[in-house]
Amino acid sequence: MPNTYLITGANRGLGLEFVKQLAARGDRVLAVVRRAEQRAGLKGLAARVFIADVTDAAGVAALGRDLAGEAVDVLINNAGVSSESATLAKTTPEEMDRVFRVNATSPLLVTRAALPALRAGGRKVVVNISSQLASIANNTGGSSYAYRASKCALNMLTVCLANEFRGEGLAFVAMHPGWVKTDMGGPNAPMQPSDSIGWMVRTIDGVSLADSGKFLNYDGKPLPW
Repeated sequence: MPNTYLITGANRGLGLEFVKQLAARGDRVLAVVRRAEQRAGLKGLAARVFIADVTDAAGVAALGRDLAGEAVDVLINNAGVSSESATLAKTTPEEMDRVFRVNATSPLLVTRAALPALRAGGRKVVVNISSQLASIANNTGGSSYAYRASKCALNMLTVCLANEFRGEGLAFVAMHPGWVKTDMGGPNAPMQPSDSIGWMVRTIDGVSLADSGKFLNYDGKPLPW
């Protein structure tokens, strides 16, 4: 039975590949992009497009109003940014604020705005796109302070949400997509977007309330915190 997916950052990279694969198999897709001109990236795809800057609280609140009457089975908080400041010497407060706002604060705001639609959905699943770079246990290289810390914060928020809403049957997971050839992943990444999303879609299909609060690899295997 087709499900309804709400996807942020849907006009390029992993988000666009999510839209392509889910729409192709017959799921209903609600695609969120930041600016009106970015709809061009979704031309020809079976998706309903919403315009919302997920870093703007008022814009996210408006998205929530636009979703009134919708029933969303799966929310994928995919919108994210990397950080160009890899070393301590180059990390600035402004860079920390920018990366945290997109990678940690925005998914929380979008989730809050989408709660009525998620409560009306059948599956009630939220997937926060994280990174293995957020794993404290696996961090042996340092660097990428803003990006690592923001995704680590996203993981904590995922567990907080899982605990708060478990009684309502909502499931929250953080997921690492792999190192993928996108604008963010760069040309040296070993995975194609189609492979990463193919794996993630299969993993998301199997997510249940028993998985809520977990940090998963794209193939469904658990990752260390």
